Amino acid sequence: MTDLAHENVQSYPRPPALEPVPQRIIIRLGGALVADTIRALRVLETHHAPTYYLPPEDIAATIRPVQGSSLCEWKGVARYYDVLSGDKIAPRAAWAYDRPTAGFVGLAGYVAFYAAQMDEAWVGGTRVIPQPGDFYGGWVTPNLEGRIKGAPGTQHW
Repeated sequence: MTDLAHENVQSYPRPPALEPVPQRIIIRLGGALVADTIRALRVLETHHAPTYYLPPEDIAATIRPVQGSSLCEWKGVARYYDVLSGDKIAPRAAWAYDRPTAGFVGLAGYVAFYAAQMDEAWVGGTRVIPQPGDFYGGWVTPNLEGRIKGAPGTQHW
């Protein structure tokens, strides 16, 4: 059971929307707290699981910049980080937009984490599973309905 409202990913907007998250977000890695916040934002885009972005002040782990970047047609250029927490290092497990596009200026400096590389991630009282595949960073929760991108054959539609 989940305390999250039912949502259909096929009804999320395109271009995507940015909205505040009312639930507490908790992430753990290596037996230690990575982040704990009630000030997260999420991006909602058609056929994607929501992507959660956390304010840097609420991140307890060390995030170390790494080389490379990627371009999102909606948000701009992302840079990547290794996440060091407890006794673990998760390579390229987080990303942020330092100078996002005008529609996503609220994301500036906020950090998103790949759930697949964390030991656990929570939205409220609901444990997250990673978005299918290894490209997208959405967080899947049991309240989501519809076909979520990321599985083989879904990346370019």
